[in-house]
Amino acid sequence: MTADPDLADLVGVDTALVVVAAGVILVWALALGVWKYHGIRTSPDRTAHIYVDIAHRAALMYSFATLVLAALVELSAFPTTVNVIAAAVPIVFFVAAIAAYCIHGALRDTTNQFVDSTPGTYLFMLALIVGEIGGVLVLVAGVLVRLT
Repeated sequence: MTADPDLADLVGVDTALVVVAAGVILVWALALGVWKYHGIRTSPDRTAHIYVDIAHRAALMYSFATLVLAALVELSAFPTTVNVIAAAVPIVFFVAAIAAYCIHGALRDTTNQFVDSTPGTYLFMLALIVGEIGGVLVLVAGVLVRLT
């Protein structure tokens, strides 16, 4: 009988880090589901605040998107540092978006965060677009390099 392989023998440390991030985001999504359920149960119109609903759905989707990043990281030909940075950038923006939705849900201050946006919202959204798409493109390029 052989010993079970260590996680490091199965996947790279970069992949393991991204999988853990996906798990943390998924647990957060499940907790947000409890908050959403509470809002549905206790509100007169039987709906959670729109940003609680958005936070819950976004966290669920981002947890699975993070798993896709983990697959790309594992298949990438690039060095661990490049993979970690390329995956971390979109993950940081995923977490920032969920956190912003949670804040709006808790404060119940808006139903559209872009109506009376704060200074810097445009620049943040631009950075989000470039960071998320750029990070994914780097990882896809790493997979393509491995395939060639």
